[in-house]
Amino acid sequence: MAGLDSKVALCPLDIRKDRKNYIVEDVRSQEFYEMQEVCVAAISMMNEGKCLGEVEAALKEQFPDEDVDILEFVGQLESIGLIASLDGKTVHGIEAVSTDDSGLSWISPRLGRFFFNDLSVKIYSLLLSASFFMFILRPETFPGYKDIFLFDLMMYNFLLWLVVTFLFVCFHELGHVLAARAAGLPAKVEIGHRLFFIVLETDMSRVWSLSPDKRNRLYLAGMYFDGLVLFTAAVSQWLFAGHAFALGLAKIIVFDTLVRLAYQCCVYMKTDLYYVFENMTGCYNLMENGHNYLRRWLSFLPKEKATDSFKGEEKLVRRYAFFYVAGVMVTVLLSAFYYIPQLVFAIGKVIPGFSQPAGSIFFWDSVVFLLQFVLIFALLLYSWSKKYRLQH
Repeated sequence: MAGLDSKVALCPLDIRKDRKNYIVEDVRSQEFYEMQEVCVAAISMMNEGKCLGEVEAALKEQFPDEDVDILEFVGQLESIGLIASLDGKTVHGIEAVSTDDSGLSWISPRLGRFFFNDLSVKIYSLLLSASFFMFILRPETFPGYKDIFLFDLMMYNFLLWLVVTFLFVCFHELGHVLAARAAGLPAKVEIGHRLFFIVLETDMSRVWSLSPDKRNRLYLAGMYFDGLVLFTAAVSQWLFAGHAFALGLAKIIVFDTLVRLAYQCCVYMKTDLYYVFENMTGCYNLMENGHNYLRRWLSFLPKEKATDSFKGEEKLVRRYAFFYVAGVMVTVLLSAFYYIPQLVFAIGKVIPGFSQPAGSIFFWDSVVFLLQFVLIFALLLYSWSKKYRLQH
């Protein structure tokens, strides 16, 4: 038990100034923590070998407006495994965490910098803007809900849509991976979910080792690649207007990519744009604070324990709450104009097939279409269960 006469030695830490506070990295485990200046000052004095009573007295003089309790702070440091020894005695149970920095390390940082540099980022942004300009010039190229139904058989349509979605989700994640490698960071891709949708996710936890100004490129890298895909597919609709299959495939890609970009605006699901918003404001509990703020009117939202107040961040939290609600509306509109009509159309096509003879192609079309839905549901259950295991 630590007392005011105790001396504390901390584990190796790397401390960097962030937009508002400081990012403290546990060098052993590569875990990151946001801390205020008073905490960093306490760590510095403890590293100088001062006893906790001296540290507390110095902090109260240096930060008169802060409620300083050095013993409580030491307890917090111990709970997250940052104390190496107390009064010269090694703290038991604190072992170096095994980490794996080999995530896709075979990808050369030079290759990453070829795709992500100051010039390429501007080109990606221009291509995305050009895509929307083309939709304005030719509104018929903007996707409709029937664009994914290229074949008469639903199983072919669903299979093609799954393949297209999988390939370009992988391409989206490749953007994050290449941007991470360009910064010399490891990158790992895992299966996750956003609401009811299966997604691939690139582990971006090491992004905290970068300065705030360099993080946004990694967060936006997937969207940059989406913009490249959208522009290529939109141009292809013009080039292959007389070729039914090529035109239909281009329409599917446009639909898939445009919807994925729209979902990035749904910041209530912690999308790439959410992390950009967090990084630009320096407020790293926006979702939690946003929930607590919106609970004043939407009592069904969960009360977050991460933070009970957002003093000094009220304006930013209100702004985030607006985008939170706007993102929910985007989801509702996507469902109303695309997903619900598509589901109704597909069901109307497959239900009659179950009344056909077992040897009929339409019967098997209905069966295979149902099995494809079961597969997607199974992947979603896997993603949910993995998230539950990590939380417990």
